[in-house]
Amino acid sequence: MSEIINGSLQQIAKGTGIIFIGTMIGSLLAFIGRIILVRFVSQSEYGIYSLAFTILGIFVMISTLGLGDGLTRHIAYYKGKGDETKVSTIIFLSIKIVLVTSIFIGTISLLTSDFISANIFKSPELSMPLKIISISIPFIVLINIFVAITRGFGIVNVKIYFQDLLKSILSLLFLIIAVLLKLSFIGVVYAIVLSSITTCLIFAAYMAKKYLLPMRKNVVSEPMTKELLSFSIPLLAVSMLMMVLSWTDTLMLGYLTTPDIVGLYSVALPLAMLLSMIITSMSFIYIPIIAKLYSQNLIYELKKTYAILTKWVFLISSIIFFILIVFPDIVLDILFGSRYISASVALQILAFGFFMNICLGFAYNTLLVLGKSKFLMWTFAISAIINIILNMILIPLMGFIGASIATAVSIIIAKVLNAIELYRFFNIHPFSKNYIKLVGLLIVFIFVFYILRNLVIMSFFAAVALFLLFLVSYGFSIVFIKSFDSEDIMILLAIEKRLGVNLTTLKKILKPWM
Repeated sequence: MSEIINGSLQQIAKGTGIIFIGTMIGSLLAFIGRIILVRFVSQSEYGIYSLAFTILGIFVMISTLGLGDGLTRHIAYYKGKGDETKVSTIIFLSIKIVLVTSIFIGTISLLTSDFISANIFKSPELSMPLKIISISIPFIVLINIFVAITRGFGIVNVKIYFQDLLKSILSLLFLIIAVLLKLSFIGVVYAIVLSSITTCLIFAAYMAKKYLLPMRKNVVSEPMTKELLSFSIPLLAVSMLMMVLSWTDTLMLGYLTTPDIVGLYSVALPLAMLLSMIITSMSFIYIPIIAKLYSQNLIYELKKTYAILTKWVFLISSIIFFILIVFPDIVLDILFGSRYISASVALQILAFGFFMNICLGFAYNTLLVLGKSKFLMWTFAISAIINIILNMILIPLMGFIGASIATAVSIIIAKVLNAIELYRFFNIHPFSKNYIKLVGLLIVFIFVFYILRNLVIMSFFAAVALFLLFLVSYGFSIVFIKSFDSEDIMILLAIEKRLGVNLTTLKKILKPWM
Protein backbone atom coordinates (compact mmCIF):
# COMPACT_ATOMS: atom_id res chain seq x y z
CA MET A 1 0.00 0.00 0.00
CA SER A 2 1.38 3.43 -0.95
CA GLU A 3 2.67 5.80 1.69
CA ILE A 4 0.04 8.34 0.61
CA ILE A 5 -2.84 5.94 1.34
CA ASN A 6 -1.17 4.89 4.56
CA GLY A 7 -0.78 8.50 5.68
CA SER A 8 -4.33 9.43 4.68
CA LEU A 9 -5.83 6.46 6.52
CA GLN A 10 -3.88 7.12 9.69
CA GLN A 11 -4.68 10.83 9.62
CA ILE A 12 -8.39 10.15 9.11
CA ALA A 13 -8.41 7.44 11.78
CA LYS A 14 -6.70 9.71 14.31
CA GLY A 15 -8.98 12.63 13.49
CA THR A 16 -12.05 10.40 13.59
CA GLY A 17 -11.08 9.14 17.02
CA ILE A 18 -10.95 12.68 18.36
CA ILE A 19 -14.16 13.72 16.62
CA PHE A 20 -15.96 10.55 17.70
CA ILE A 21 -15.03 10.96 21.34
CA GLY A 22 -16.06 14.60 21.26
CA THR A 23 -19.27 13.80 19.43
CA MET A 24 -20.02 10.99 21.88
CA ILE A 25 -19.57 13.31 24.84
CA GLY A 26 -21.56 16.08 23.17
CA SER A 27 -24.31 13.64 22.19
CA LEU A 28 -24.37 12.18 25.70
CA LEU A 29 -24.75 15.63 27.21
CA ALA A 30 -27.46 16.46 24.66
CA PHE A 31 -29.32 13.24 25.47
CA ILE A 32 -29.11 13.94 29.19
CA GLY A 33 -30.56 17.36 28.48
CA ARG A 34 -33.27 15.84 26.30
CA ILE A 35 -34.19 13.34 29.01
CA ILE A 36 -34.36 16.12 31.61
CA LEU A 37 -36.47 18.21 29.26
CA VAL A 38 -38.86 15.35 28.41
CA ARG A 39 -39.42 14.62 32.09
CA PHE A 40 -39.71 18.29 33.11
CA VAL A 41 -42.18 19.55 30.48
CA SER A 42 -45.44 18.10 29.25
CA GLN A 43 -45.62 15.97 26.11
CA SER A 44 -47.39 18.82 24.32
CA GLU A 45 -44.70 21.33 25.36
CA TYR A 46 -42.02 18.94 24.15
CA GLY A 47 -43.77 18.79 20.80
CA ILE A 48 -43.77 22.62 20.64
CA TYR A 49 -40.08 22.63 21.57
CA SER A 50 -39.33 20.16 18.75
CA LEU A 51 -41.24 22.24 16.22
CA ALA A 52 -39.56 25.48 17.30
CA PHE A 53 -36.04 24.10 17.00
CA THR A 54 -36.87 22.38 13.73
CA ILE A 55 -37.86 25.78 12.36
CA LEU A 56 -34.64 27.22 13.83
CA GLY A 57 -32.66 24.61 11.92
CA ILE A 58 -34.39 25.67 8.70
CA PHE A 59 -33.52 29.34 9.18
CA VAL A 60 -29.93 28.54 10.15
CA MET A 61 -29.56 26.40 7.04
CA ILE A 62 -30.87 29.15 4.78
CA SER A 63 -28.65 31.77 6.43
CA THR A 64 -25.50 29.70 5.88
CA LEU A 65 -26.08 29.61 2.07
CA GLY A 66 -24.31 26.26 1.75
CA LEU A 67 -21.02 27.89 2.73
CA GLY A 68 -20.27 25.30 5.43
CA ASP A 69 -19.15 22.39 3.25
CA GLY A 70 -18.25 24.73 0.38
CA LEU A 71 -15.88 26.71 2.58
CA THR A 72 -14.24 23.56 3.93
CA ARG A 73 -13.75 22.13 0.45
CA HIS A 74 -12.28 25.36 -0.98
CA ILE A 75 -9.90 25.92 1.93
CA ALA A 76 -8.57 22.34 1.71
CA TYR A 77 -8.38 22.45 -2.10
CA TYR A 78 -6.41 25.71 -2.30
CA LYS A 79 -4.19 24.73 0.61
CA GLY A 80 -3.35 21.57 -1.36
CA LYS A 81 -2.30 23.85 -4.21
CA GLY A 82 -0.38 26.17 -1.86
CA ASP A 83 -2.48 29.29 -2.58
CA GLU A 84 -2.67 31.02 0.83
CA THR A 85 -4.07 34.27 -0.59
CA LYS A 86 -7.20 32.58 -1.92
CA VAL A 87 -7.62 30.73 1.37
CA SER A 88 -7.63 33.98 3.38
CA THR A 89 -9.87 35.79 0.92
CA ILE A 90 -12.45 32.99 0.91
CA ILE A 91 -12.58 32.91 4.71
CA PHE A 92 -13.25 36.62 5.21
CA LEU A 93 -15.67 36.74 2.29
CA SER A 94 -17.70 33.88 3.79
CA ILE A 95 -17.92 35.51 7.22
CA LYS A 96 -19.19 38.78 5.71
CA ILE A 97 -21.83 36.98 3.64
CA VAL A 98 -23.27 34.89 6.47
CA LEU A 99 -23.37 37.82 8.90
CA VAL A 100 -25.61 39.74 6.50
CA THR A 101 -27.86 36.79 5.66
CA SER A 102 -28.23 35.50 9.23
CA ILE A 103 -29.20 38.89 10.66
CA PHE A 104 -31.72 39.34 7.83
CA ILE A 105 -33.23 35.85 8.30
CA GLY A 106 -33.32 36.28 12.09
CA THR A 107 -35.28 39.51 11.69
CA ILE A 108 -37.73 37.88 9.28
CA SER A 109 -38.23 34.99 11.71
CA LEU A 110 -38.92 37.39 14.58
CA LEU A 111 -41.45 39.42 12.61
CA THR A 112 -43.34 36.45 11.15
CA SER A 113 -43.45 34.19 14.23
CA ASP A 114 -47.10 34.96 14.99
CA PHE A 115 -48.14 34.21 11.41
CA ILE A 116 -46.13 30.97 11.25
CA SER A 117 -47.54 29.73 14.55
CA ALA A 118 -51.20 30.59 13.97
CA ASN A 119 -51.60 30.00 10.24
CA ILE A 120 -49.13 27.25 9.33
CA PHE A 121 -48.99 25.08 12.47
CA LYS A 122 -52.24 26.25 14.06
CA SER A 123 -50.45 26.39 17.42
CA PRO A 124 -50.45 29.96 18.85
CA GLU A 125 -48.37 28.72 21.78
CA LEU A 126 -45.47 28.21 19.33
CA SER A 127 -45.14 31.97 18.73
CA MET A 128 -43.16 33.00 21.82
CA PRO A 129 -40.57 30.15 21.63
CA LEU A 130 -40.10 30.99 17.95
CA LYS A 131 -39.48 34.67 18.73
CA ILE A 132 -36.92 33.77 21.37
CA ILE A 133 -34.93 31.37 19.21
CA SER A 134 -34.84 33.90 16.34
CA ILE A 135 -32.32 35.89 18.38
CA SER A 136 -29.84 33.00 18.27
CA ILE A 137 -29.77 32.54 14.47
CA PRO A 138 -26.71 34.75 13.70
CA PHE A 139 -24.79 33.24 16.61
CA ILE A 140 -25.43 29.62 15.57
CA VAL A 141 -24.52 30.43 11.95
CA LEU A 142 -21.20 31.94 13.02
CA ILE A 143 -20.41 28.87 15.12
CA ASN A 144 -20.97 26.68 12.05
CA ILE A 145 -18.76 28.90 9.86
CA PHE A 146 -15.94 28.95 12.41
CA VAL A 147 -16.05 25.14 12.52
CA ALA A 148 -15.99 24.99 8.70
CA ILE A 149 -12.86 27.19 8.63
CA THR A 150 -10.86 25.05 11.05
CA ARG A 151 -12.16 21.91 9.34
CA GLY A 152 -10.74 23.14 6.04
CA PHE A 153 -7.32 23.27 7.69
CA GLY A 154 -7.76 19.66 8.85
CA ILE A 155 -7.94 20.76 12.52
CA VAL A 156 -10.41 18.73 14.56
CA ASN A 157 -9.79 19.84 18.16
CA VAL A 158 -11.48 23.22 17.77
CA LYS A 159 -14.85 21.70 16.85
CA ILE A 160 -14.66 19.43 19.88
CA TYR A 161 -13.80 22.21 22.31
CA PHE A 162 -16.45 24.69 21.21
CA GLN A 163 -19.30 23.05 19.28
CA ASP A 164 -19.40 19.66 20.98
CA LEU A 165 -18.21 20.34 24.53
CA LEU A 166 -18.65 24.02 25.41
CA LYS A 167 -22.05 24.43 23.75
CA SER A 168 -23.36 21.12 25.15
CA ILE A 169 -22.06 21.82 28.64
CA LEU A 170 -23.54 25.31 28.70
CA SER A 171 -26.85 24.07 27.30
CA LEU A 172 -27.11 21.35 29.95
CA LEU A 173 -25.96 23.71 32.71
CA PHE A 174 -28.47 26.43 31.84
CA LEU A 175 -31.23 23.81 31.47
CA ILE A 176 -30.49 22.37 34.91
CA ILE A 177 -30.55 25.87 36.40
CA ALA A 178 -33.91 26.52 34.74
CA VAL A 179 -35.29 23.26 36.16
CA LEU A 180 -33.92 23.91 39.65
CA LEU A 181 -35.42 27.40 39.62
CA LYS A 182 -38.69 25.86 38.39
CA LEU A 183 -38.90 28.26 35.48
CA SER A 184 -41.71 28.02 32.97
CA PHE A 185 -41.37 26.32 29.59
CA ILE A 186 -40.49 29.71 28.07
CA GLY A 187 -37.70 30.06 30.64
CA VAL A 188 -36.27 26.75 29.43
CA VAL A 189 -36.24 28.04 25.85
CA TYR A 190 -34.38 31.17 26.99
CA ALA A 191 -31.80 28.96 28.72
CA ILE A 192 -31.10 26.95 25.54
CA VAL A 193 -30.76 30.11 23.44
CA LEU A 194 -28.41 31.71 25.96
CA SER A 195 -26.06 28.73 25.67
CA SER A 196 -25.70 29.28 21.90
CA ILE A 197 -25.02 33.00 22.28
CA THR A 198 -22.41 32.47 25.00
CA THR A 199 -20.64 29.78 22.99
CA CYS A 200 -20.48 31.98 19.90
CA LEU A 201 -18.97 34.94 21.77
CA ILE A 202 -16.23 32.80 23.32
CA PHE A 203 -15.59 31.02 19.99
CA ALA A 204 -15.37 34.35 18.12
CA ALA A 205 -12.76 35.68 20.54
CA TYR A 206 -10.66 32.55 20.00
CA MET A 207 -10.97 32.63 16.20
CA ALA A 208 -10.08 36.32 16.00
CA LYS A 209 -6.88 35.85 17.97
CA LYS A 210 -5.80 32.51 16.50
CA TYR A 211 -6.79 32.73 12.83
CA LEU A 212 -8.58 35.85 11.60
CA LEU A 213 -6.22 38.61 12.75
CA PRO A 214 -3.01 36.81 11.57
CA MET A 215 -4.61 36.04 8.18
CA ARG A 216 -5.95 39.54 7.56
CA LYS A 217 -2.80 40.68 5.75
CA ASN A 218 -3.27 38.00 3.05
CA VAL A 219 -6.76 39.15 2.06
CA VAL A 220 -7.02 40.77 -1.37
CA SER A 221 -9.86 42.25 -3.37
CA GLU A 222 -9.75 39.30 -5.76
CA PRO A 223 -13.29 38.68 -7.09
CA MET A 224 -13.94 35.23 -5.64
CA THR A 225 -17.57 35.77 -4.67
CA LYS A 226 -18.89 34.22 -7.88
CA GLU A 227 -16.66 31.14 -7.64
CA LEU A 228 -17.54 30.52 -4.00
CA LEU A 229 -21.27 31.12 -4.34
CA SER A 230 -21.65 29.21 -7.63
CA PHE A 231 -20.28 26.15 -5.83
CA SER A 232 -22.02 26.76 -2.51
CA ILE A 233 -25.53 27.83 -3.58
CA PRO A 234 -26.30 24.32 -4.94
CA LEU A 235 -25.07 23.05 -1.56
CA LEU A 236 -27.57 25.39 0.11
CA ALA A 237 -30.24 23.70 -1.99
CA VAL A 238 -28.80 20.33 -0.96
CA SER A 239 -28.81 21.35 2.70
CA MET A 240 -32.40 22.54 2.46
CA LEU A 241 -33.43 19.36 0.68
CA MET A 242 -31.62 17.23 3.25
CA MET A 243 -33.45 19.24 5.87
CA VAL A 244 -36.69 18.37 4.09
CA LEU A 245 -35.72 14.71 4.31
CA SER A 246 -34.93 15.03 8.01
CA TRP A 247 -37.63 17.41 9.21
CA THR A 248 -40.57 17.31 6.82
CA ASP A 249 -41.93 14.44 8.88
CA THR A 250 -41.88 16.53 12.06
CA LEU A 251 -43.40 19.56 10.35
CA MET A 252 -46.12 17.59 8.56
CA LEU A 253 -46.92 15.61 11.69
CA GLY A 254 -47.30 18.96 13.46
CA TYR A 255 -49.64 20.13 10.71
CA LEU A 256 -51.66 16.92 10.22
CA THR A 257 -51.70 15.49 13.75
CA THR A 258 -51.17 16.71 17.33
CA PRO A 259 -48.13 17.76 19.41
CA ASP A 260 -48.40 14.45 21.31
CA ILE A 261 -47.72 12.50 18.10
CA VAL A 262 -44.86 14.85 17.24
CA GLY A 263 -43.40 14.15 20.66
CA LEU A 264 -43.45 10.37 20.05
CA TYR A 265 -41.76 10.72 16.67
CA SER A 266 -39.23 13.19 18.07
CA VAL A 267 -37.76 10.62 20.46
CA ALA A 268 -37.35 7.99 17.73
CA LEU A 269 -35.65 10.22 15.16
CA PRO A 270 -32.61 11.38 17.22
CA LEU A 271 -32.02 7.81 18.39
CA ALA A 272 -31.93 6.56 14.79
CA MET A 273 -29.65 9.45 13.87
CA LEU A 274 -27.07 8.07 16.32
CA LEU A 275 -26.22 5.64 13.52
CA SER A 276 -24.81 8.53 11.53
CA MET A 277 -22.49 9.54 14.35
CA ILE A 278 -19.53 7.46 13.12
CA ILE A 279 -19.74 8.45 9.46
CA THR A 280 -20.37 12.09 10.39
CA SER A 281 -17.33 12.06 12.66
CA MET A 282 -15.17 10.55 9.93
CA SER A 283 -16.57 12.89 7.27
CA PHE A 284 -15.32 15.86 9.26
CA ILE A 285 -11.70 14.99 8.50
CA TYR A 286 -12.43 12.92 5.36
CA ILE A 287 -13.46 15.91 3.21
CA PRO A 288 -10.31 18.06 3.67
CA ILE A 289 -8.00 15.07 3.19
CA ILE A 290 -9.82 13.81 0.09
CA ALA A 291 -9.90 17.37 -1.28
CA LYS A 292 -6.13 17.53 -0.91
CA LEU A 293 -5.72 14.18 -2.73
CA TYR A 294 -8.00 15.41 -5.51
CA SER A 295 -6.17 18.73 -5.87
CA GLN A 296 -2.99 16.69 -6.48
CA ASN A 297 -4.76 14.27 -8.90
CA LEU A 298 -4.18 11.23 -6.65
CA ILE A 299 -7.34 9.41 -7.79
CA TYR A 300 -6.20 5.83 -7.06
CA GLU A 301 -5.36 6.78 -3.48
CA LEU A 302 -8.76 8.47 -3.20
CA LYS A 303 -10.57 5.29 -4.34
CA LYS A 304 -8.72 3.03 -1.90
CA THR A 305 -9.28 5.38 1.01
CA TYR A 306 -13.02 5.49 0.23
CA ALA A 307 -13.41 1.70 0.17
CA ILE A 308 -11.39 1.01 3.31
CA LEU A 309 -13.11 3.64 5.41
CA THR A 310 -16.59 2.59 4.30
CA LYS A 311 -15.95 -0.92 5.59
CA TRP A 312 -14.85 0.39 8.99
CA VAL A 313 -17.82 2.75 9.30
CA PHE A 314 -20.14 -0.15 8.51
CA LEU A 315 -18.43 -2.42 11.03
CA ILE A 316 -18.63 0.04 13.93
CA SER A 317 -22.14 1.29 13.12
CA SER A 318 -23.48 -2.26 12.83
CA ILE A 319 -23.32 -2.60 16.64
CA ILE A 320 -25.59 0.42 17.17
CA PHE A 321 -27.87 -0.81 14.40
CA PHE A 322 -28.20 -4.20 16.09
CA ILE A 323 -29.30 -2.56 19.37
CA LEU A 324 -31.90 -0.33 17.75
CA ILE A 325 -33.36 -3.11 15.59
CA VAL A 326 -33.45 -5.89 18.18
CA PHE A 327 -34.16 -3.91 21.39
CA PRO A 328 -36.02 -0.69 20.40
CA ASP A 329 -38.62 -0.91 23.17
CA ILE A 330 -36.03 -1.40 25.90
CA VAL A 331 -33.93 1.51 24.65
CA LEU A 332 -36.96 3.84 24.60
CA ASP A 333 -38.15 2.70 28.03
CA ILE A 334 -34.74 3.24 29.65
CA LEU A 335 -34.12 6.65 28.11
CA PHE A 336 -37.55 8.27 27.96
CA GLY A 337 -39.95 6.17 30.00
CA SER A 338 -42.63 3.60 29.24
CA ARG A 339 -45.01 6.14 27.65
CA TYR A 340 -42.67 6.33 24.62
CA ILE A 341 -42.41 2.56 23.95
CA SER A 342 -45.09 2.91 21.28
CA ALA A 343 -42.43 4.61 19.11
CA SER A 344 -40.51 1.29 18.80
CA VAL A 345 -41.59 0.42 15.24
CA ALA A 346 -40.84 3.96 14.07
CA LEU A 347 -37.37 3.66 15.60
CA GLN A 348 -36.72 0.38 13.76
CA ILE A 349 -37.84 1.83 10.42
CA LEU A 350 -35.75 4.97 10.82
CA ALA A 351 -32.73 2.95 11.96
CA PHE A 352 -32.95 0.82 8.81
CA GLY A 353 -33.03 3.92 6.61
CA PHE A 354 -30.05 5.56 8.26
CA PHE A 355 -28.05 2.33 8.23
CA MET A 356 -28.61 1.80 4.50
CA ASN A 357 -27.20 5.28 4.08
CA ILE A 358 -24.07 4.16 5.93
CA CYS A 359 -23.64 0.97 3.90
CA LEU A 360 -22.89 2.94 0.71
CA GLY A 361 -20.21 4.99 2.40
CA PHE A 362 -19.00 8.50 1.63
CA ALA A 363 -20.70 9.00 -1.74
CA TYR A 364 -22.09 12.44 -0.89
CA ASN A 365 -18.83 13.73 0.60
CA THR A 366 -16.75 12.42 -2.30
CA LEU A 367 -19.04 13.93 -4.95
CA LEU A 368 -18.85 17.23 -3.10
CA VAL A 369 -15.06 17.17 -3.19
CA LEU A 370 -15.10 16.23 -6.89
CA GLY A 371 -17.14 19.35 -7.65
CA LYS A 372 -20.53 17.69 -8.34
CA SER A 373 -22.55 20.10 -6.19
CA LYS A 374 -25.22 20.63 -8.87
CA PHE A 375 -25.75 16.89 -9.26
CA LEU A 376 -26.14 16.58 -5.49
CA MET A 377 -28.77 19.29 -5.63
CA TRP A 378 -30.86 17.44 -8.21
CA THR A 379 -30.61 14.04 -6.52
CA PHE A 380 -31.78 15.45 -3.21
CA ALA A 381 -34.54 17.36 -4.99
CA ILE A 382 -35.87 14.06 -6.33
CA SER A 383 -35.59 12.48 -2.90
CA ALA A 384 -37.28 15.43 -1.17
CA ILE A 385 -40.23 15.37 -3.58
CA ILE A 386 -40.66 11.65 -2.91
CA ASN A 387 -40.47 12.37 0.82
CA ILE A 388 -43.23 14.98 0.68
CA ILE A 389 -45.49 12.77 -1.45
CA LEU A 390 -45.02 9.78 0.85
CA ASN A 391 -45.70 11.91 3.93
CA MET A 392 -48.90 13.27 2.41
CA ILE A 393 -50.08 9.73 1.66
CA LEU A 394 -48.81 7.83 4.71
CA ILE A 395 -49.25 10.21 7.66
CA PRO A 396 -53.08 10.35 7.38
CA LEU A 397 -53.11 6.54 7.11
CA MET A 398 -50.40 5.50 9.58
CA GLY A 399 -49.45 8.55 11.66
CA PHE A 400 -45.83 8.70 12.79
CA ILE A 401 -45.19 5.19 11.42
CA GLY A 402 -45.98 6.53 7.95
CA ALA A 403 -43.65 9.47 8.56
CA SER A 404 -40.87 7.03 9.48
CA ILE A 405 -41.36 5.05 6.28
CA ALA A 406 -41.27 8.25 4.22
CA THR A 407 -37.97 9.34 5.75
CA ALA A 408 -36.32 5.91 5.44
CA VAL A 409 -37.29 5.48 1.79
CA SER A 410 -36.20 9.01 0.89
CA ILE A 411 -32.81 8.66 2.59
CA ILE A 412 -32.11 5.40 0.76
CA ILE A 413 -33.10 6.84 -2.63
CA ALA A 414 -30.80 9.85 -2.22
CA LYS A 415 -27.82 7.70 -1.25
CA VAL A 416 -28.36 5.16 -4.05
CA LEU A 417 -28.47 7.95 -6.65
CA ASN A 418 -25.23 9.40 -5.28
CA ALA A 419 -23.53 6.01 -5.24
CA ILE A 420 -24.55 5.31 -8.85
CA GLU A 421 -23.17 8.67 -10.00
CA LEU A 422 -19.90 8.12 -8.14
CA TYR A 423 -19.42 4.72 -9.75
CA ARG A 424 -20.58 5.78 -13.22
CA PHE A 425 -18.16 8.69 -13.60
CA PHE A 426 -15.28 7.84 -11.29
CA ASN A 427 -15.53 4.04 -10.82
CA ILE A 428 -15.56 4.47 -7.04
CA HIS A 429 -17.46 1.99 -4.87
CA PRO A 430 -16.98 0.23 -1.51
CA PHE A 431 -18.01 -3.32 -2.50
CA SER A 432 -14.91 -5.42 -2.05
CA LYS A 433 -15.27 -9.15 -1.46
CA ASN A 434 -14.57 -8.79 2.26
CA TYR A 435 -17.06 -5.96 2.63
CA ILE A 436 -19.84 -8.03 1.06
CA LYS A 437 -19.02 -10.85 3.48
CA LEU A 438 -19.45 -8.47 6.41
CA VAL A 439 -22.84 -7.30 5.14
CA GLY A 440 -24.08 -10.88 4.75
CA LEU A 441 -22.80 -11.82 8.20
CA LEU A 442 -24.66 -8.96 9.89
CA ILE A 443 -27.94 -9.89 8.15
CA VAL A 444 -27.66 -13.44 9.47
CA PHE A 445 -26.89 -12.32 13.02
CA ILE A 446 -29.75 -9.83 13.21
CA PHE A 447 -32.19 -12.44 11.89
CA VAL A 448 -31.03 -15.05 14.44
CA PHE A 449 -30.96 -12.72 17.44
CA TYR A 450 -34.31 -11.15 16.59
CA ILE A 451 -35.83 -14.64 16.78
CA LEU A 452 -34.00 -15.34 20.08
CA ARG A 453 -35.25 -12.04 21.49
CA ASN A 454 -38.86 -13.10 20.89
CA LEU A 455 -38.35 -16.58 22.36
CA VAL A 456 -37.34 -15.39 25.84
CA ILE A 457 -39.09 -13.26 28.44
CA MET A 458 -37.45 -9.93 27.74
CA SER A 459 -36.08 -7.72 30.48
CA PHE A 460 -33.16 -5.32 30.77
CA PHE A 461 -30.81 -8.05 32.01
CA ALA A 462 -31.94 -10.50 29.34
CA ALA A 463 -31.28 -7.84 26.70
CA VAL A 464 -27.79 -7.20 28.10
CA ALA A 465 -27.03 -10.94 28.06
CA LEU A 466 -28.19 -11.29 24.45
CA PHE A 467 -26.19 -8.24 23.41
CA LEU A 468 -23.00 -9.57 24.99
CA LEU A 469 -23.57 -12.91 23.26
CA PHE A 470 -23.95 -11.03 19.98
CA LEU A 471 -20.73 -9.08 20.49
CA VAL A 472 -18.66 -12.17 21.21
CA SER A 473 -20.11 -14.36 18.47
CA TYR A 474 -20.14 -11.52 15.91
CA GLY A 475 -16.51 -10.66 16.65
CA PHE A 476 -15.30 -14.26 16.31
CA SER A 477 -17.32 -14.72 13.13
CA ILE A 478 -15.76 -11.64 11.53
CA VAL A 479 -12.30 -13.09 12.14
CA PHE A 480 -13.35 -16.58 11.04
CA ILE A 481 -14.68 -15.50 7.62
CA LYS A 482 -11.40 -13.62 6.93
CA SER A 483 -13.06 -10.28 6.27
CA PHE A 484 -10.02 -8.10 7.02
CA ASP A 485 -7.56 -6.67 4.49
CA SER A 486 -3.93 -5.69 4.97
CA GLU A 487 -4.98 -2.02 4.98
CA ASP A 488 -6.99 -2.63 8.12
CA ILE A 489 -3.75 -3.02 10.06
CA MET A 490 -3.04 0.64 9.25
CA ILE A 491 -6.32 1.62 10.88
CA LEU A 492 -5.44 -0.44 13.96
CA LEU A 493 -2.02 1.23 14.14
CA ALA A 494 -3.66 4.64 14.09
CA ILE A 495 -6.15 3.59 16.79
CA GLU A 496 -3.33 2.13 18.87
CA LYS A 497 -1.31 5.35 18.63
CA ARG A 498 -4.27 7.62 19.36
CA LEU A 499 -5.68 5.69 22.33
CA GLY A 500 -2.31 4.65 23.76
CA VAL A 501 -3.36 1.00 24.05
CA ASN A 502 -1.46 -2.11 22.99
CA LEU A 503 -3.26 -3.93 20.16
CA THR A 504 -0.38 -6.29 19.35
CA THR A 505 -2.39 -9.37 20.31
CA LEU A 506 -5.34 -8.34 18.17
CA LYS A 507 -3.08 -7.63 15.18
CA LYS A 508 -1.42 -11.03 15.54
CA ILE A 509 -4.82 -12.73 15.63
CA LEU A 510 -6.04 -10.91 12.53
CA LYS A 511 -2.91 -11.21 10.38
CA PRO A 512 -3.16 -14.95 9.55
CA TRP A 513 -6.83 -14.50 8.61
CA MET A 514 -6.30 -11.75 6.05
